[in-house]
Amino acid sequence: MQEKHLFEYAVIRIVPRVEREEFLNVGVIMYASKPKFLQVMFELNEERLRTFADMPDINDIRAHLHSFERICIGAPDGGPIARLDMASRFRWLTATRSTIVQTSKVHPGFCTDPKETLEKLFKQLVL
Repeated sequence: MQEKHLFEYAVIRIVPRVEREEFLNVGVIMYASKPKFLQVMFELNEERLRTFADMPDINDIRAHLHSFERICIGAPDGGPIARLDMASRFRWLTATRSTIVQTSKVHPGFCTDPKETLEKLFKQLVL
């Protein structure tokens, strides 16, 4: 029997007008300490987003989402946050903020395969 790992995840949302609190789920970020797993999956469906709200600049949103990737993997071009330890990067990425790109509250769970669990969450919550 495979060992189960505690994991945490948050849904990445686009909130076009923060004051209205309406959002569109576009991704999932997941962290599991023991297997040293921190990854993000996202899909920005521009047509759906434009139907949902009048967006100022989709390219800015795409750049913010790609920064999630760079920070998750600790890329050299990810800035000072990407140089933090894995848990700190996850906490920084999932901190509450009032911007167009936000995350949900963090939710816990147990899994045997973090990558498979991330893909499952992405399909359930985003696609």
